[in-house]
Amino acid sequence: MPTHTFVLNGQPVTVDAPDDMPLLWVLRDKLGVTGPKYGCGVGVCRACTSHLDGQEFQPCTRSVQDCEGRTVTTIEGLADGDTLHPVQEAWIDCDVAQCGFCQPGQIMTAVALLRRTPNPTDADIDQIQNICRCGSYPRIREAIKRAAAGGRVH
Repeated sequence: MPTHTFVLNGQPVTVDAPDDMPLLWVLRDKLGVTGPKYGCGVGVCRACTSHLDGQEFQPCTRSVQDCEGRTVTTIEGLADGDTLHPVQEAWIDCDVAQCGFCQPGQIMTAVALLRRTPNPTDADIDQIQNICRCGSYPRIREAIKRAAAGGRVH
């Protein structure tokens, strides 16, 4: 079986996996990283949203081979030790999560948005396509604006 090496949440990892195995299965089943959730498997619900070389992506739609030598960051790698990322802090401050299933993907998408657009408008936030079946969209918007107001998103 081929081996694949990439950086996961700041640490180099090497896994044995078929070239075409979706990265989401490698993360969850081979590496025990369960923050990225399996929802639709085709990149529509975006529950698995993570970052590849700093850009948001859906690991359910990318093979492990596509990530060879690259940097993957999941929700588990967002905090700096015990210090939460400003978006994670804003999520808690705004009491965003209900069932919580989609929240890792929502947070990773919000971080990517704030990196591209430090002061997003409502229209910018409305472009986020992550699905939340609980309907926590108003609190997601509030948390993104709170994190943006803090100006510490990196």
